[in-house]
Amino acid sequence: MRNIICKLFVCLLICLSSALHAQEDVQKKLQTQMIMVEDGQTIDIEEGTFQLTRGLSIESKNDLIIQGKGMDKTILSFKGQVDGAEGLRVSNGKNIIIRDLTIQDAKGDCIKTMNIDGITFKNVKVEWTGKPDKNNGAYGLYPVSCQNVLIDACVATGASDAGIYVGQSKNIIVRNSKAYLNVAGIEIENSLFADVHNNEAYNNTGGILVFDLPDLVQKKGGNVRVFNNVLRENNYENFAPKGNIVASVPPGTGIMILATNQVEIFNNKISNNITANTSIISYFMTENPIKDSLYYPFPTGINIHDNVYQREAVRPTMKGRIGKLYRFKLKFGTDVPDIVYDGIIDPATRNTDGSIKPEFKICIRNNQNATFANLDAENDFKNVSRDLKPYDCTLSNIEAPKLSNAGTE
Repeated sequence: MRNIICKLFVCLLICLSSALHAQEDVQKKLQTQMIMVEDGQTIDIEEGTFQLTRGLSIESKNDLIIQGKGMDKTILSFKGQVDGAEGLRVSNGKNIIIRDLTIQDAKGDCIKTMNIDGITFKNVKVEWTGKPDKNNGAYGLYPVSCQNVLIDACVATGASDAGIYVGQSKNIIVRNSKAYLNVAGIEIENSLFADVHNNEAYNNTGGILVFDLPDLVQKKGGNVRVFNNVLRENNYENFAPKGNIVASVPPGTGIMILATNQVEIFNNKISNNITANTSIISYFMTENPIKDSLYYPFPTGINIHDNVYQREAVRPTMKGRIGKLYRFKLKFGTDVPDIVYDGIIDPATRNTDGSIKPEFKICIRNNQNATFANLDAENDFKNVSRDLKPYDCTLSNIEAPKLSNAGTE
């Protein structure tokens, strides 16, 4: 009997050793392909779940396709990652397509692309398995300093910052995708000419964020359209690490527009985000100091129209600074407005008679079931107004971004 047990134990060790060698072979094969691949070629990744311990990277390649056999068929797991800041990093190239695969549990970001002209993510899932945690990586899909960005039919879950994030980029489309159980579902930050449409963001802390932040190379974003999305029940507790800007996003946020210009929000279904189905705020609401002399902290040219709102009569979050504000200053109880504007205005945008110059207006009209409040934040919330009439105006529709290059068509 003892001999049989010993033989079984030896067999088990051999099998485990073989499996480890097989996984190591996959790691070596993939990284070798990514180093040796020539412009215009395709990297095919087999069906299966592969345990990788080191990040993969591609540098200075053009006209490439990196593809698996399907979102749920080719899975690269970095749960045991000991080296590298991302699961997959692609930088300094042109016309790159990543498609039909899943990347899990990266130590940092799941997929980061940087300085790419023409980057497409198609049928890609990025996720951290298990319960959302502050130790999860910050970003799922993370194109930064890119142009001609297409994110199509992707899924992101578990990110401690944003599941789908596009930062300091230009000419962007995010469509047909799902984001859930992230701090921010979808975030467009300091970026120009973006369409975010036909997506579903639910059970995040915040559904869609459109932010301009200081101290970044690309100073000013804008010309962003958010339309035909479903943004529901984004009430998940905020699990971002302390100090991150998204750590200040209150649970119960549907859409947040922070210090961005020329944003059009229309034809969305926005429901049961308990703190603010939609909020329009200046950077001053963060109470962080502004040291960047070129940063513009006010939201202007915001057009919110033809959306459908729904909200159950429940209290907003009671957590954090925003929770205290709602509880002790605003005292809305369960009658929380769907659309919240902080009311902080740049004096330079006023005419001599005190009215706002047309191109800088906040316009809110033709929204179904929408309630509103101007919080009068610059006067310590003394004169909160729920009168929507001053914002019943129109702005010119923003044009769709014009993407180019083979990688994004």
